[in-house]
Amino acid sequence: MAEIRFEDVTRRHGRGPPAVSGLSLRVAQGELLALLGPSGSGKSTVLRLAAGLERPTSGVVRFDGRDVDGMDPAERDVAMVFQDGGLYSHYDVRGNMGFALRVRRVLRPEIDRRVQAEARALGLAQLLGRRPGTLSAGQRQSVALGRAAVRVPAAYLLDEPLANVDGPQRARMRAELARQQRGLGVTTLYATNDQAEAMALGDRVAVLDGGVLHQIDAPQRVYDRPVSLAVAEFVGSPAMNAVVASVERDADGDWLTLDGQRVLLTRRAPAAAVRAGRVVLGVRPEHLRDAGSGPRPHPRRVLFARADTVTSEGWALLVGLMLVGSGTRLVARLPAGTHLRAGDRMEVAIDTGHVHLFDTVSGDALWHAAAPPPVD
Repeated sequence: MAEIRFEDVTRRHGRGPPAVSGLSLRVAQGELLALLGPSGSGKSTVLRLAAGLERPTSGVVRFDGRDVDGMDPAERDVAMVFQDGGLYSHYDVRGNMGFALRVRRVLRPEIDRRVQAEARALGLAQLLGRRPGTLSAGQRQSVALGRAAVRVPAAYLLDEPLANVDGPQRARMRAELARQQRGLGVTTLYATNDQAEAMALGDRVAVLDGGVLHQIDAPQRVYDRPVSLAVAEFVGSPAMNAVVASVERDADGDWLTLDGQRVLLTRRAPAAAVRAGRVVLGVRPEHLRDAGSGPRPHPRRVLFARADTVTSEGWALLVGLMLVGSGTRLVARLPAGTHLRAGDRMEVAIDTGHVHLFDTVSGDALWHAAAPPPVD
């Protein structure tokens, strides 16, 4: 299984901004690295560079330390799955899934065994004799994944492979992907704009935007300690609340003031945040709760608000809140049993042990309250 390295790789298309800019990234042998970012962030370009379908404008791509930029795609021993499946229309499902093995002169009984096993795992056993044109988008994508899975390449390169798959089939395919990758230990680059998918599948998550790598870390650390406001707002659904606030320090501790309402922080903020005065306060919806239910919160950690919208997720309520006396809007995720209607006034407890502070200009993270304090 290959270790893949991108060393200061930039890829330009024409005179516009680079699709990928200065990318330095290591994918360890056997690792599943999720490339997460919005459309146009450079995810697909990274995969195409690894596959050899595009060449770097500058920088080097290496497999196991070897510069592969002069190698054709077929020489790199990678299996790539595109968002549209990329199936051969003149082959049936069986023919598509076994194609790569036939090219490698695998014996027919072994091809049949692998194709049958993967077809059963992906729910395709009844479709083996059908042509791609007779299949749904989700079924075609399942076949594309099966075609990659029947062989054991040096690396899997998966470009939003579940984008056209819905409902239970998506969950099944996600589980099968995880099982296959863990079982074979094949190095995998998995591009997606679905943060839940990236968090569920990735050993690590690399967040890309505008062709630039913003953060790479274990999924939970990316969620808990985003390096910037851009990462914080992209990772998580609903997005992290972000509002401008001021930081003040007195004898009682450090305070955040937002639109005239003050909350006392659980512990002192870093000196940089106090010096800045104004910061962007980040707080995730699950760290806001109805102060009228459950344990009574600290009175200095309560905001006064009005419920603007109430939306059920089944297992929870998403409540859009307007702070009293201002136009500042927050979103809270509350338990499904919460009795709340649009227009109701409420006291909102804020878990100041899990707030984040960001620089108002650069967007860089200044402080994560839940992170251990630095060692002097």
